[in-house]
Amino acid sequence: MINSKRLLAVSIAAACSTLPVAAFATNGDELIGLGAQSRAMGGTGTAAFYGSENALTNPALLGKSQGTEFAFGGTLFMPNVKASSNITTMSANKKSDNDKNVIPEVSMSTRINDNWTFGIGMYGTAGMGVDYRGEPGLFDGYTSLQLMKFAPTMAYNQGNFGFGFAPVLQYGALDINYTDPMGNNAGNGVSTDFGVGYNLGGYFDVNDQLTLALAYQSAIDMDYKDQLTGAADGFGIGPNSMQTITSNKLEQPAQIKLGVAYTVSNWMLTADYKKIKWGSANGYKTFNWDDQDVFGIGARYSGGNYWVGFGYNYGKDPIKVLGDNPASQMATYSNQAVNMFNNHLFPAIVESHYTVGGGYALGKNMMLEGALVYAAEKTKTVDTSAITSMLAGMPVASSHKTTHSQTAITISLRTNF
Repeated sequence: MINSKRLLAVSIAAACSTLPVAAFATNGDELIGLGAQSRAMGGTGTAAFYGSENALTNPALLGKSQGTEFAFGGTLFMPNVKASSNITTMSANKKSDNDKNVIPEVSMSTRINDNWTFGIGMYGTAGMGVDYRGEPGLFDGYTSLQLMKFAPTMAYNQGNFGFGFAPVLQYGALDINYTDPMGNNAGNGVSTDFGVGYNLGGYFDVNDQLTLALAYQSAIDMDYKDQLTGAADGFGIGPNSMQTITSNKLEQPAQIKLGVAYTVSNWMLTADYKKIKWGSANGYKTFNWDDQDVFGIGARYSGGNYWVGFGYNYGKDPIKVLGDNPASQMATYSNQAVNMFNNHLFPAIVESHYTVGGGYALGKNMMLEGALVYAAEKTKTVDTSAITSMLAGMPVASSHKTTHSQTAITISLRTNF
């Protein structure tokens, strides 16, 4: 039988051991868009042609490229996360110190002949965590997940249609650290892994104004040595005990994307629908994530040497909150431990994103582009009474609340020749 302190420790391990299921980058652990133009226009880009930055969004659209294009830049990603809890019967409040992150982006495309185009995209697609070190009431928790994708792309176009394919190489780094109520530190340093997947897509120009498109992004499995099982075993929920956590594998989920783009005069209007398959991905499904429906819309006005755009992106919080189980005290405790993890260490709860951006030509073949994305503040509270009651040895009410908003600034320099 696990004693009261042990039971509280189990909840912390459940939180820390499930880090990968919520490295928040807005739509779950995915950025809403890759590249300044996409991010300025609500994260769209399945049907809207933005140049070489389409390499990871819909590889088929590279078939609309002319000549050679190169773009490089990055995103300053600034989450504002605050947690408050009385799970240890002492009130704790802290703003996460992990509030600034730089996410790189590089893309290139070059036309080979009338029908074939080659491109490369390299982007940070997800990565974040929280840093509550210095607050023992929040377990001095520190977590970090970073993902980078590299995709060499081939696109074919003929007439009014095209298709494209890109093998995707993914690099991931995972770090879990926390201090349990008995003062023991858990952490194995950073674990890294490489995974392989693919992107494919197609587009069809109905006429000179209207484009329809679809794309598919495969799941990519990752294995972070000793991170999940190592964090869990010390608290009785790993492979050598309760067997709640038995694998270090984590699968970035598959995505299905549909898009439409309509151009009239100087305006382009675009809309995307994306289904992110959290509910069937290893790791995510274990911690009760549902498939996420994401909607993005954008509008862009192009002048002679500039463009301005704006958009909106919405993806409902995909994390289910598990309820009490009256048939089993331990089941209730386990449910609340998972809920606390999701809400405390990786609260991927933001839903609405407002975007704006623009570009200005610095010369005949060069343009400076930028985007601002704001994710509106969202608050989520989960019940932790079963955990606190087991710690205290008597019924005690407690809860954990997280407040989360985001601001991100993207800058990119694009050249054509």
